[in-house]
Amino acid sequence: MILDVYVENQPIRVEIPENMLSEGEEFYAKMDKDMDGGWKMGPTYVENPDPIMRAQIAAAKMLSAIDNENKTLMQLMAGYIVTRIPGVKAVKIDTQGELLNTEIIT
Repeated sequence: MILDVYVENQPIRVEIPENMLSEGEEFYAKMDKDMDGGWKMGPTYVENPDPIMRAQIAAAKMLSAIDNENKTLMQLMAGYIVTRIPGVKAVKIDTQGELLNTEIIT
C-alpha cells in the first residue's frame, strides 16, 4: 500500500509493506490507548482526539521520522493513518508546528 505524503509541497510516496499493516496492529492499539488520555495539539489540549486528529498526531510523528531518515517509523505512522482513516489518499503535513493544520485527504 502507498500513502502520498506532502512536506512543504514536496511529495513523498511512503510504501507500507502489507505485513506491517497487520503486524503493526498491536503498536497501533498502543498509540490509540496513549491518545485516549488526551493530547496537546499545538497550543490546545484535546481531551479525546477524534480519528482525524489522531491521524494528524501520527503525521507529526511521521514528519519527525522523515527528518531523521527513520524509514521504519515513517512506514509505521503511515500504516497507522491508513488503518484508522479508510480511503485516505494523501497527507499534507503542516511544518509550522500546528498539528491541526495538517490535511488528511480522502
